[in-house]
Amino acid sequence: MAPIDFGYLLIPQFSMLSLSGVLEPLRMANRMAGKELYRWWLLSPDDQPVEASNGIAITPTSRLSDTIQFDTLIVVAGIDAERQCNSDTKRWLRRHAENGVTMGATSVGTVFLAQSGLLNGYRCTIHWEHIDGFREEFPSLNVTDELYEIDGRRITCSGGSAGLDMMMNLIEQRHGHNLATSVAEQCIHPEIRKSQASQRLSLRNRLNVTNPRLLNAIESMQRHIEDTLNCDQIASQAGLSIRQLDRLFKENIGVTPARFYMDLRLKRANALLTQSAITLTEVQMACGFLTRSHFIRCYREKFGYPPSVERSREVIRNTSPASEG
Repeated sequence: MAPIDFGYLLIPQFSMLSLSGVLEPLRMANRMAGKELYRWWLLSPDDQPVEASNGIAITPTSRLSDTIQFDTLIVVAGIDAERQCNSDTKRWLRRHAENGVTMGATSVGTVFLAQSGLLNGYRCTIHWEHIDGFREEFPSLNVTDELYEIDGRRITCSGGSAGLDMMMNLIEQRHGHNLATSVAEQCIHPEIRKSQASQRLSLRNRLNVTNPRLLNAIESMQRHIEDTLNCDQIASQAGLSIRQLDRLFKENIGVTPARFYMDLRLKRANALLTQSAITLTEVQMACGFLTRSHFIRCYREKFGYPPSVERSREVIRNTSPASEG
């Protein structure tokens, strides 16, 4: 059986952890099998060395014009990936997809596939920090919260260690369970997680909160960012009185329920402003603000400047020569 050929398109400011997650399992599979099952090439959009988010520069091993017959191409991206997919890169990705290559992405690399029109009709996922903006930007796509998605000739994962699980799943499909578990042991990764595993820590662990009714109240807030609830409704859904709700928030989190809820909405607004191109009005509505003036006032109080400044910063940063993809 011929080796399976992988290409990795590295986008400036990509995550080194994401790259390792989708590449190192192949190296380990070769070692555990005692033969070359996989080969790989590193590429960059301009064929020049590309700097990761940790400042380490990686030199491509191949040029985009090289005639390599890839089995799978994976876009590895991170910070500011949303703004770096130029027309040449899109054409290059589409050409390989048309030739039957399996197209993949890790972390924010999913944006490249979406902008290239390669995810229509496929399930896909992306890093949790970008999922709200991605869904607003591409409302027709089937975007899930899964750790990774393997859907025919499209493979996407949320980044970081999720790449290990996705790649070991692929290794198991092609070369069997024993080799996949051997690779997992080499990675000190005691369990190959299913795609349905959560991307994030549980609310209980993130907030160090154990009261189930308080957790229910917070979950209600998270489910209703756009169609906001009032405190009476939140308390009712959590099985609490208003007084009990207020006391639980102050004792466990140190803020009122209203303040906590507002912070959730404003954090989402900040994510949409920095990770999508939707308009300020759309951001305002997606975060449950009925009027522009209320949105601007609350955003300024939280971040020290109005939302228009956040969007202007993105435009300036992403049109500067240093950020051109």
